[in-house]
Amino acid sequence: MSQSSEIAVRSEAHSDTMLNESQPLSGAAREALAAGTADSTRRAYSSDWSEFTAWCAANGRHPLPASPGTVIEYVTALTTTPRPRTGRPYSPSSIERAVAAIRTAHTAADVVPPSTKGARIIVRGYRDRLARAKDPAARTRKAQPAVPSALRAMLAVLDRDSLIGKRDAALMLLGYATAARVSELVALDLADVPESENGIEASLYRRKIKAFTDTAVPFGSSPSTCPVRAVRALREALREEGREDGPLFVRVDRHGRIAPPMQRHGVPIGDTTGRLTAQAAAQVVTRAAEAAGLEGQWSGHSLRRGFATAARKAGHDIVRIGRHGGWADGSRALHGYFADTDRWEDNPVSGTGL
Repeated sequence: MSQSSEIAVRSEAHSDTMLNESQPLSGAAREALAAGTADSTRRAYSSDWSEFTAWCAANGRHPLPASPGTVIEYVTALTTTPRPRTGRPYSPSSIERAVAAIRTAHTAADVVPPSTKGARIIVRGYRDRLARAKDPAARTRKAQPAVPSALRAMLAVLDRDSLIGKRDAALMLLGYATAARVSELVALDLADVPESENGIEASLYRRKIKAFTDTAVPFGSSPSTCPVRAVRALREALREEGREDGPLFVRVDRHGRIAPPMQRHGVPIGDTTGRLTAQAAAQVVTRAAEAAGLEGQWSGHSLRRGFATAARKAGHDIVRIGRHGGWADGSRALHGYFADTDRWEDNPVSGTGL
């Protein structure tokens, strides 16, 4: 495992005991820690650490161990340096993640992390400055919720006679009905979504709570938005192509070929079974939203947020909503979605006599 990959791994176990160990962890122990760390966390921290080390090299600074002053200078630079992808400086939340990655890198190397108090003061001032200027970067970016009206608009742009259209419809409808993260959704095999007289009982591994849930998905009232019928249509289309087991959601090219070979620099890449990646699944939602002319930020998380929003608005029990979607009891993220809904549905100004 590379050092950058190990960054996020050992952040999950950064106790004082680990810091004081005289013997380094074995390769097997490091791999075991990696298995318990979300891929998205490892990727994000690895990228942040790589950018920090590159900045240190360009500015004559030591990344490991880094001094508090080095972290302060780096954070200051991030508030003013345009990012290549956006042309704008880092957002406050992105800078906070970068600071966390630096601390985690030190923990991974069994080095006491530098104090980041000064860096965090700079971030607070930066956020305040952006907010006073009414800069959108001061706000945390949120995926738009794919509530039923938006979901219907996205489904309307699909060619549901094609294999790609059947896949994308099933992905969005099942993702919504199970409130699954895209990483959980693409991990499903055909055997994980058996159909019964009542609907589908999807066996999903919920990564955040580290547990399987058997999530009941009933038939929808409208055939066009029914997740059970959409999965059935996809299953039948895959069967016609000779695929009766393996991944539920697979790569399909514009010619309708399943799992076409992919190469990078002459080397085969991609899952050999053709399983869709989480990033590709998220792009399904983004493309459909753009084609439907929907404004705002749309991603795979829009399905999960849309379910929570609609279920709360329909009056369902908060605990039942959370457990259906694999949120931990008392999840702050879930309650944040409810707060967005309740600001109108359960507004405390109503009934006060105005």
